[in-house]
Order: sequence, then C-alpha cells, then structure tokens
Amino acid sequence: MDAHFLGIAELAETPPVAVVVDVMRAYTAAAWIFARGAEKIVLAASLDEALALKALHPDWLALKDGPPAPGFDLVNSPGLLRSADLAGRTVIQKTTAGTVGALAVKDASLVLCAGFVVAGATARLLRARRSESVTYVVTGEGGRAEEDLACAHYIAHETTAPGTDAAGYLRRAADSRAATELAEGLRQGAHPDDVALCLELDRFPFAMVATAEDSLMVLRPHTVPH
Repeated sequence: MDAHFLGIAELAETPPVAVVVDVMRAYTAAAWIFARGAEKIVLAASLDEALALKALHPDWLALKDGPPAPGFDLVNSPGLLRSADLAGRTVIQKTTAGTVGALAVKDASLVLCAGFVVAGATARLLRARRSESVTYVVTGEGGRAEEDLACAHYIAHETTAPGTDAAGYLRRAADSRAATELAEGLRQGAHPDDVALCLELDRFPFAMVATAEDSLMVLRPHTVPH
C-alpha cells in the first residue's frame, strides 16, 4: 500500500483515499460524540456556517474550538463531551484544523477521519477496501504536528502489518507540543483529562467515514469487525 503524508496546504490534487488525522482534539472529540449517541456530525467550513446551519436546524448542536461562545452548545473537548447526552442528535463541528482537513479532501472516493481512539478500526477498513494508495492528511501545525504524524504513521503500519506495537507512536504523541499545551492549560475549552483521552488506543470499535449529503460533509461511525 502506497502511503503519503501531507499537510492541508500540500494537497495539490484530490487523493483517491484520504485519512484525515486530528488527534488533539477534533477527531477524538468526534469519536466521543458518537460514543455518546449522536447520529451524525456535520463538518462546517466556518463559525458563521456553523451558526447558520444551527439557525436552519434549531435541534442541531453546534461545537467549536476554544472557550464557550454564544450560539454554540459544545466545545471541542473529549473530557467535557464524555458525559454529554447526545442520543440521536446531530452535531455541527467546526475546528481549527480537523474539519478544514476533511473539507479539503471532500471529493475523494473515501474520506476517513481518525485519531488514536479509532486507529485500529480505521486500519481494518482500509484493509477491507484494499486501498492501493492512501493519503494521510496531517492537519495540525501545517502538517508537522507530531501527534498527528505519529497517529498517521501508526495507522499506515497497522494497515499493512496488523499487530504493530503502538507504544512508540503513543510516546511521540504524548511528547508533542499540543499535548504539552493541553497539559499546561494553555488551550481554552479543555479538560484536564483531554490528553489521556486522546492517547487511548482503539477506545472505540468504529471508523469514521465522511461523505457528501445534500451539499454538506457528514461524518458517521462505521463499525468494522475484527
């Protein structure tokens, strides 16, 4: 399997298969949203679009990075989301990098969104699809975020060599700038457990597949059997 690792700005063309990686915290948060019962996540291109979608659909919940803000119901924190009752709900998600990365590859034939919490299921789905070429979109820090690179490298290895030891990859992520900033309380809208929750390998049995639905990019969980 041919693997490419690119930042969002380095995407010169639409890849056939894309895995969009945002460990801290967009796609760890998304996995928790599904674990708490949400039906789907709508990925918004801007805060204004998120609020406009909520205005059109008052029963939808809007989520953003950073501190709470008027019009938004949730923040992008796994630690804060893990106790939310989201059964049957639709969540609109807008984050700094994760949602941007997914929208940048929206025309790919398969778009998966991932963090360590769904890494195994993501690798299993890639194996099942027999994808010859996979582009890993490393969303953080212009494609240089160590936690996202580590997760992307792990999924790529796990796809071709099931049973790959994750310890070194998790260590890289734990030592990343994002993990340090979260641990030191430098990011708003965070919970003290966020780093630990972002480093839980295979917490959930599903992959997350993004597809176009009625002109929106919609993320849904996809359970992948072992």
